[in-house]
Amino acid sequence: MSTNLMGTLTQLANLKQLDKKQLESIITDGLFQAISKKLTSENDLKINADFDSNNVEVQFNKIVVERDMSLGEISLEDARKIDPDLEIGDTIPAEMELCDFEPKVIKNARKAILERIKSLEEDRIMFDYEKQKNQIVSGRVRKEDYNGYLIDIGYTSALLPIDEQVDDEYYKAGDIIRAYVVNIRKRKKDVVVILSRTRPEFVKRLFENEIPEISNESVQIKKIVREPGIKSKVAVKSQKEKVDAVAACLGPHGMRIESIRQELNGEQVDIVLWDNSPEQLIANAIGADLVDKVYLAERGKFARIIVSEENKNLAIGKGGKNVKLAAKLTDYKLDIYLETEFEEKISEERRITSHVSDLDGVTANVSEILRTHGYTSVQDIYEATIEELCNLEGLGEKTARKIKESAKLF
Repeated sequence: MSTNLMGTLTQLANLKQLDKKQLESIITDGLFQAISKKLTSENDLKINADFDSNNVEVQFNKIVVERDMSLGEISLEDARKIDPDLEIGDTIPAEMELCDFEPKVIKNARKAILERIKSLEEDRIMFDYEKQKNQIVSGRVRKEDYNGYLIDIGYTSALLPIDEQVDDEYYKAGDIIRAYVVNIRKRKKDVVVILSRTRPEFVKRLFENEIPEISNESVQIKKIVREPGIKSKVAVKSQKEKVDAVAACLGPHGMRIESIRQELNGEQVDIVLWDNSPEQLIANAIGADLVDKVYLAERGKFARIIVSEENKNLAIGKGGKNVKLAAKLTDYKLDIYLETEFEEKISEERRITSHVSDLDGVTANVSEILRTHGYTSVQDIYEATIEELCNLEGLGEKTARKIKESAKLF
């Protein structure tokens, strides 16, 4: 029994690639824990394990009592057969092999040892995969359940949760998949590596793996924003004067960026040249060839972008994705305008912030009449009809038409 138990546990530990010294400590502690439940501290239990021969000897002191009732006791009668001078309360050394213990003790010891081996294996896996955290791993899809895809990535399980999956990406058992290691979770029974294919960091690692100038830091990735499955924008900046950051990312004939797009199942990837000028960065983020002019607000992070009519839809993008991602990349709220739309918007804002008294033909008396009826800004007059203004008490048609025309030209 001793040899079988020790041999089995040693084989298991070798299979799990566990450290020998740790294994010896675990087995010794597990045996001590199980056997000590049958004894007291006065029995002075010792476990002597020979891991070369897979042999275990258990040593402890038996306490001399009138009538023995437990493993750690010996009756006075039996004790005096060994030493006639022994008295009640004295101790006598005893030695046993594992095979001499009742099966329940062996079972409890085995259970405690296996639990510790399992914990040690999980710790090792945790350590191994902590090193792979924030990296890309490859694996084979085992199956799909309500949590997501279960992926075999070696000697532990991985999960691609539903909320880390790209919409419209579907896999079947046996498919090879690459994903970004987000986290490592220790559950009751095992360790699970949590994967993602939606995060910007996944795109970042793909760039680092595919583009030497990024991995050797000749080109720096400043920021990545992403609409998974649709489009990513990657802002890059050269760290060396002779290195063209955009060209490096595209690669010869666009081969590098195409390889990344294929890994992302055709997702559009825009390379944006980083610029310290907010206006230029915004233009680059939208598409420098689409932008005519960028106007920054005097306060706050707001910008208005002027484009031609033929470029407006491209600048906005399908479903507004292009301008939304550009806004995230630049940290500016962005609005796209044609030149005529922009001029009208500026005029509207000027009218809103200007008082009716600023209009030609508005005397103090007329201003008071308008204010009394709720017309305070030039925009109020601009939006009002001639009929509405003529109906105001004290305001004639001639004056109404004059201030209305003045508001249009303001």
